[in-house]
Amino acid sequence: MSRWVRALEVAAAVTGAAAAAGAAGLAAQRTVARGRARRGEPMRFRSLRSDARTVVATDGVGLHVEVDEQSEPGAAAPTLVFVHGYLLSMDCWHFQRAALRGEHRMVFYDQRSHGRSDRSDAEHSTLEQLGHDLATVIEAVAPTGPLVLIGHSMGGMTLMSLAEQRPELVAERVVGAAFLATSAGHVGRLLPGTPGKLLDGFQPLLVGSLAKLSSVVDASRRGTAFAMTRRLAFGGPVPDSYVVFVDEMISATPSQVIWDFLPALRLHRRYVALAAYAHVEGLVVAGRNDAILSARHTHRLASELPVAELLEVPDAGHMVILEQPDVVNRALADLVARGQELRVQA
Repeated sequence: MSRWVRALEVAAAVTGAAAAAGAAGLAAQRTVARGRARRGEPMRFRSLRSDARTVVATDGVGLHVEVDEQSEPGAAAPTLVFVHGYLLSMDCWHFQRAALRGEHRMVFYDQRSHGRSDRSDAEHSTLEQLGHDLATVIEAVAPTGPLVLIGHSMGGMTLMSLAEQRPELVAERVVGAAFLATSAGHVGRLLPGTPGKLLDGFQPLLVGSLAKLSSVVDASRRGTAFAMTRRLAFGGPVPDSYVVFVDEMISATPSQVIWDFLPALRLHRRYVALAAYAHVEGLVVAGRNDAILSARHTHRLASELPVAELLEVPDAGHMVILEQPDVVNRALADLVARGQELRVQA
């Protein structure tokens, strides 16, 4: 086995060096795109802010949390809790935050090792811990009243982890749950059939080898991340400013954080946990052209949530929340209304 590990390390080094060698041309693409973005219509990403507070997780990691208060609080109005995805930050919810601000009390936070939250060690870079973190945030800033939970990508998996650990919290307080561009399992199998099984089996060794070469990988990422973001994150044409925005969030995440969380994503299997949301007003959203989590993930997820609305958005990919915000925002507003009506009837 040691020979296999060494072979993977050498292969990773060669791949990383080759990527670094070609990074100059791709870095030029990023520079050109940033110039076009500056000359285009300003989107003012990262401009929406509320007073920040730090919520301390169960292992001592500080989580950056912001709360947008409701303009006219209502007794039955739920608190909306937004949970972002892998390598992103709370800023990815820009269009949802802008559209719903003032209408609802909303909680945003950066997941551990992401955005402005503290860095976690590898031992606690797990979906189990992310579920604990979500429960801790809820207890700190929304300890009472109904909740609508909204998760994108790894954020949706965090909602499933919460249900796995705290089903009573979901049963007692959650009146709506939205799962956007996410999956309940088998994320690590990147290819179908036998090739996918082989890659799935060797992925832990490959990740361990790349983790030892973080400096090489980081050097190549500076040039290649932008091209990969444009290709994988979006399902259709978008303004350069959108690609630059997502690229900056991803590029700000150290490579070691990528390796720390990959095993948790690879082993994620939480179909059973979805039972906690089976009778909750639900929403499952996917970009039809998602290159990261295909439609099969969406359909399997929706099949486990009998009362959830399934929405497939054309001309959108994994970042459907940025690509088609009006469509997503209408669906979220409808979900909140359905959850609020259910709460009133109860």
